[in-house]
Amino acid sequence: MSLVDIIISRRSIRRYEKREVPENILSKILEAGRQAPSANNRQPWRFIIVTDEEIKKKLSRGRWNRFIKDSAFTIVGCGYIGDSYGKRWSTIDTTIALQNMVIAAWSLGIGSCWIGDFREEEVRRLLNIPDEWKVIALISFGYPAEKPSNVWKKPLSEIVSYNSF
Repeated sequence: MSLVDIIISRRSIRRYEKREVPENILSKILEAGRQAPSANNRQPWRFIIVTDEEIKKKLSRGRWNRFIKDSAFTIVGCGYIGDSYGKRWSTIDTTIALQNMVIAAWSLGIGSCWIGDFREEEVRRLLNIPDEWKVIALISFGYPAEKPSNVWKKPLSEIVSYNSF
């Protein structure tokens, strides 16, 4: 499959098989994130890999994130906000790195789902995240136990314009 086909075929996975992702595959996913571009190459990110079952259960207490507990691992992406540069760019930079991981995972047969349903202060306390770091997003990963159908997307004519809005 071409890279474009991988990107187009990716779906959010919310049901996972009960099996671990091998370390060599996890390393490739993390390397894809590490190689992401960032403003001034500052790489203002930190990724917490959550595999502990109790921590995953605590992270899955929201309305829209209950499947975290069933993931092989969940990545908590954090952006450094301890200086003016980080405050301005770390959310964008960290998001780019996380999306690299999502695409790499899909290419390796690993599903994922972006999670915005979290209480930042609870996540910070649970994972001992320092004040100079912001929780950008959580992403669950694992071998898919479902095959979601294609989802409707707006046509390009509704979302693209040239040279002005």
